[in-house]
Amino acid sequence: MSLAFVFPGQGAQTIGMGRDLAQSYPAAKAVFDEVDQALGQNLSALIWDGDIAELTLTQNAQPALMATSLAAMAALKAEGIEISRASFVAGHSLGEYSALCAAGAIGLADTARLLRIRGRAMQDAVPVGVGAMAALLGLDFAAAAQVATEAAQGEVCEAANDNDPAQVVVSGHKGAVERALEIAKAKGAKRALLLPVSAPFHCVLMQPAADVMTQALADVAISAPLVPLVANVQASAVTDPAQIRALLVAQVTGRVRWRESVQWMAAQGVSAYWEVGAGKALSGMIKRIAAGAETRAVGTAADVLAT
Repeated sequence: MSLAFVFPGQGAQTIGMGRDLAQSYPAAKAVFDEVDQALGQNLSALIWDGDIAELTLTQNAQPALMATSLAAMAALKAEGIEISRASFVAGHSLGEYSALCAAGAIGLADTARLLRIRGRAMQDAVPVGVGAMAALLGLDFAAAAQVATEAAQGEVCEAANDNDPAQVVVSGHKGAVERALEIAKAKGAKRALLLPVSAPFHCVLMQPAADVMTQALADVAISAPLVPLVANVQASAVTDPAQIRALLVAQVTGRVRWRESVQWMAAQGVSAYWEVGAGKALSGMIKRIAAGAETRAVGTAADVLAT
């Protein structure tokens, strides 16, 4: 049975995530401590006892979710489960950084700092209220992309996340995204709803953030991952550090090709997917993409012991 470790993206954050991992595994606690030190912030206190609105701020959510994922990986390692058990790693949006850190391509402190920069840059790229994102449910990618094209009307509206066969997220100017809701409903979408996000991620409006990440990534050492990364923007495996660096920049404005990424892994023989970190959103998507896929959420000490 071929295995992939997959890592969640923004939206999975909850107050208290990872606390029991840190209490049960010294190696997991060390992850949170190192992230706190790298950021010069007691992020772990915010994660475990803070306000959800503050945790959900992009600049906090991104490193917090990564820290929780890497704490779970540290707990797995303590139980004898190494990253080399997997054939591939993959992550949804910011989860790609978690995947690369887990696979040894980027150090933990550097990953935390990169995600803090990325979160701030994505938030700053578009003034609050100018952009929006919406989930279109019940339309396939081709239909959703057509909705985005029709909704643009001189503004930006792009298919940003191709999550599974019946869930596509569009992103762009708020007015265009609101038009997409009505067009999608007219085309038979089961549901079309605005998402509670603070910026229009993964569309051309994020170009200022991509420019920031070009500079930030240029200053960070990237090694070949111990396990190949299935990259969001190309939906196939990559191991070359220079290519990884370029793809991480492209990912800021590019589409998250999650459906195609899972299809590609399934075509390589992957049949089991462990979602490492907070939540179970990716597991649900994977089951809708790859018939018969076995999924496992590994986000608590009990989950780790159950492996």
